[in-house]
Amino acid sequence: MIMRHLVAALLLGSVAIPAAAQDAQSLVAKNLEARGGEAALAAIKSIRFHGRTIFPGDFEAKYEETRSRVGSGAAGRLDLSVQGLDLVQAYDGQGGAWKINPFQGRKDPEKMSADEARQLADGALIEGPLLASRTDGSKVEYLGRGDFEGTLAYKLRVTQKDGDQFTYWLDPDTYLEIKIDETLKIRGAQQTSETELGDYEKVAGVYFPMSVDSWAQGQENQRQRTLIASGEANPAVAADYFAEPGGPATPAKAAGAPPDASNKPHSKGATKSRPAGAKPATPSTSPKGE
Repeated sequence: MIMRHLVAALLLGSVAIPAAAQDAQSLVAKNLEARGGEAALAAIKSIRFHGRTIFPGDFEAKYEETRSRVGSGAAGRLDLSVQGLDLVQAYDGQGGAWKINPFQGRKDPEKMSADEARQLADGALIEGPLLASRTDGSKVEYLGRGDFEGTLAYKLRVTQKDGDQFTYWLDPDTYLEIKIDETLKIRGAQQTSETELGDYEKVAGVYFPMSVDSWAQGQENQRQRTLIASGEANPAVAADYFAEPGGPATPAKAAGAPPDASNKPHSKGATKSRPAGAKPATPSTSPKGE
């Protein structure tokens, strides 16, 4: 009798595993279709968003974010302006990141840590880590369904080759992302950030979220909200736009594979603003470590 139960359990297990895998790939395909389809997404070589970011305490900044395809990866840059001061965070598409943060008394560009560069590299992906998983070697698992504010959403977990994880919550009606939980290992400790996505609008035939709320897990009262007023597909982007001023002269377009998704280096540690996965990038509040 015991042996019969063991055999039954093995048979059920062998059936369940491919079924779960099929669910995951099916949901990724439905998300791609919901976003606008392969052709429309591939036609976007760069994208620029304009809007405003509201920090805890109603501190508001003008927001501009640019993402651009670079080889098999991407480059990205975030500009926040308030009271005549400009904060910049950029990933150059070659594994390096830099920032200008006048709010910390620095008006000259400075290099960001490898951990921050990894996060910005993911945030620079036009399609986001979920759809990038189709080609970058990331593992995608179907986690079943979970309640999100009364919606029984589909849950998918993307595990990148470096161990970073993104849990996507897909709306059961539209198959668009409504929430992303991002888990990173920073200085040997796991840290999770949460992001809510909404108000989707089409840019060049592809849906992007125009409302993005992010916070560290357990600190929902410290939400950072980005409200996007407009998006522009394929704007003119100078070759050195993402490069650190005064840094190497090699243009971003000549870059090799960046450290995002399956190509990230193994020293870790920074808000993926973002993720973002399809989410617009948000400024890191603290480095992950050098």
